[in-house]
Amino acid sequence: MYVKEIVVNNQVGLHARPATFFTQKANEFKSSVWIEKDERRVNAKSLLGVLSLGIIQGTAINIIAEGNDEQSAVETLCELISKDFCD
Repeated sequence: MYVKEIVVNNQVGLHARPATFFTQKANEFKSSVWIEKDERRVNAKSLLGVLSLGIIQGTAINIIAEGNDEQSAVETLCELISKDFCD
């Protein structure tokens, strides 16, 4: 298992379009991937799950992955967030 904390700094948080980009990227990996906020964990590959967390600007989240490409999954998703969801 590989875990990394990151703060979401883009203006709209992890809502609608950014959440779509995030789940699409998460689905590129074979590992199981989760987002954790305030002791609540959801599947990062599920758009509804990600949206249900209500992540707004300035929120600290954990990205967690488990599997063969776990480190690559977490680092890639953290990079996507740090670049405000622009590839």
